[in-house]
Amino acid sequence: MENSHNKNNKLLSFGLLSVAMTATTCIAQDLEPRSYTNIPIGMNFLVLGAAHSEGELSPAPTAPIDNADININAAVVGYAHTFSLAGKSSKIDMTASRLCYKGSADFQGEPVTADRCGYGDANVRLSWNFFGAPALKPADFSKWKQGIVIGTSLQITAPTGSYDKDKLLNAGANRWIFRPGLGMSHKIGDWYYDLIASVRFYGDNDEYFNEVKLKQDPQYTLQGHLIYNFSRGHWLSLNGNFYFGGETHKDDVDSFDSQENSRFGITYSAPINRSNSIKLYASTGIVTQVGSDFDTFGAVWQYIF
Repeated sequence: MENSHNKNNKLLSFGLLSVAMTATTCIAQDLEPRSYTNIPIGMNFLVLGAAHSEGELSPAPTAPIDNADININAAVVGYAHTFSLAGKSSKIDMTASRLCYKGSADFQGEPVTADRCGYGDANVRLSWNFFGAPALKPADFSKWKQGIVIGTSLQITAPTGSYDKDKLLNAGANRWIFRPGLGMSHKIGDWYYDLIASVRFYGDNDEYFNEVKLKQDPQYTLQGHLIYNFSRGHWLSLNGNFYFGGETHKDDVDSFDSQENSRFGITYSAPINRSNSIKLYASTGIVTQVGSDFDTFGAVWQYIF
């Protein structure tokens, strides 16, 4: 965000940091049902999606801003491939995004606005279901019955997105992010449940706004999903998460913006034909101390080949 009167001083940088950090990372507080279920190997997935987020922001107590809100529209393209790793099912997926922001806030009684688009940072994730998920071809997979599946993953976010050190709000974060995770799923009749834990480790941004060096503590996320399976590829999931930590430091000064927030959502997936399916999802913040109180909804089209 830029001050409409060009008061680009360090107080503005410190005061609006929580807005910028929230807007850049709100789409990262994802709810991911069925992330650790077994799927056939040797398959390829092409994914196209669109999402919209809007809502208010809850800045850190030390931030001199009021009435902060923002709208974010995102377009996402992704690719995934499944394969065998040590005889167990694995998957590698990659995503890229285009983001458009529009927001406003009051900084010391004066309006602050932003309206721009840019490319988000690219993500690559490797997932490996090391227990209860044998690597099976599609013909053999149709006869397999799931019990408990346990897996692990590592997601890497590279600083490839649009970034301008003279702007406080950017689509890219100009830093590396490493996110290891551990999860399990269990199928009982037509029901699944998932439990997932992950942590994000943030690299430093040495070119933050107003020549400030930005550091951030790790942020921890717990997720749970209750899924009803109507038929193969046709399911409905209730999703919830709790994420905490992630306090930022500017030039080694604490921001007191550590988060303890949670979200609730719903996801619906339905097949169109043998190769195509759609997924619709929505979520909202239910506890927000510092960060985003966003409503998010989106749609994803998936092509299997």
